[in-house]
Amino acid sequence: MKPALSFQEGPKPLSWQEFPHGDYLRSDIERKMAKWLPRMFGYHMLKLGNLSGELNTSKSTIKHQVCVAESGPFTGVVADIDELPFYEHSVDACILSHCLEYHTDPHHILREAHRTLIPGGYMVITGFNPFSLCGLAQLLPFSGQKLPWTGRFFTPARVKDWLNLLGFEIVSDERFIYSSLARGNRLSRFAPWRRFTKQYLKPMGSVYMLVARKRVAPLTPIKPKWHARPQFAPVKGAGLRQTSKQHCERKR
Repeated sequence: MKPALSFQEGPKPLSWQEFPHGDYLRSDIERKMAKWLPRMFGYHMLKLGNLSGELNTSKSTIKHQVCVAESGPFTGVVADIDELPFYEHSVDACILSHCLEYHTDPHHILREAHRTLIPGGYMVITGFNPFSLCGLAQLLPFSGQKLPWTGRFFTPARVKDWLNLLGFEIVSDERFIYSSLARGNRLSRFAPWRRFTKQYLKPMGSVYMLVARKRVAPLTPIKPKWHARPQFAPVKGAGLRQTSKQHCERKR
């Protein structure tokens, strides 16, 4: 297993148009995400990266939505997504759409998102599944410097392990888009194959979506096992000394 930390970066996508079938990819992610948006309540939502900023999240009840990314048409705060300029426990929901694949330290991105989320806050992560047709296309020679294969594809199981270590509860794990997403590949041509894989090979979806919720660890008071030492009673001590004195006088 390759380490998550890497100092070699390829081209980063700044828009869905840079992906083959980018509009289809974006619309399908929005469709899968739409059923989870009404469940997210609060005041502030963060969208990390330019791709997350382009997603339509109007079905969410959270009105204040900010995109943190490099300068772009949807960017609200220009900053690095692994160094968020926000207070701890100040965000109610966080969306990371295809962020982990194209940054050097995905662990740090998740830690920063965890830091800013309130207890019980939601995080939605989408990425490319390496065990899929899109992941297999990464092994071909033509995909060396082309999007989306310039990134490092992490398995959903590995991302879920990172989330569990941070204290998240995995609420949902979905796979969809059963296609290689190659630019010359017409999606309609492989409709029977996509129907077959969707029915019998569900884990092989080219895109995965994880919905996680930050766990709340309540503080349970523990009854102490130690007992305070009883205070010294001078009356009992005086009585013992008096009894001892009377006993000595009797002997005389």
